[in-house]
Amino acid sequence: MKLKVVWRKVSDYVRYDLKEIAFPSSLPDPPNIKKRRKLTWKEHYLVVKEASRLYAASWVRDIGPDLRPNDYKDYEENGDKSHGNKEKEPSTLEDLAVAARGGMETLRPALQRVYMTKASSYRDALKSFIQGYQEGIQQVMERKEESNSQQPEDLSKKSD
Repeated sequence: MKLKVVWRKVSDYVRYDLKEIAFPSSLPDPPNIKKRRKLTWKEHYLVVKEASRLYAASWVRDIGPDLRPNDYKDYEENGDKSHGNKEKEPSTLEDLAVAARGGMETLRPALQRVYMTKASSYRDALKSFIQGYQEGIQQVMERKEESNSQQPEDLSKKSD
């Protein structure tokens, strides 16, 4: 009798639970979700084509108004059409690349500048957070004092 129960439990585990562990079924969609139709092969091709174009264009540093038209509206309205022709300050990555070509003597000061810049930005952010936190605590304490000072007056009015 017990062997029969054990066999049934093991077979149920293998049949139901193990299958669910190995290949979990997803949760059913909520009733308010409308199912989309499946795309045709042509639509799949067009989606992949557009996605690959956008991906390839994203590797360029100044990707232009095709991908980010909202960024270029301000420049066109102000009459500043020379956005792409501006002289830019070299980025940190470019500085490090140039310093790496020069060897360890030039790379060390460049890395120190990067780390000091990072440390100062962390320090400034922490100072700003602490200052805001202290202001918030002061406001809460002031409200608490105001509510405590108003309570005895309310009690004295009720006892009259």
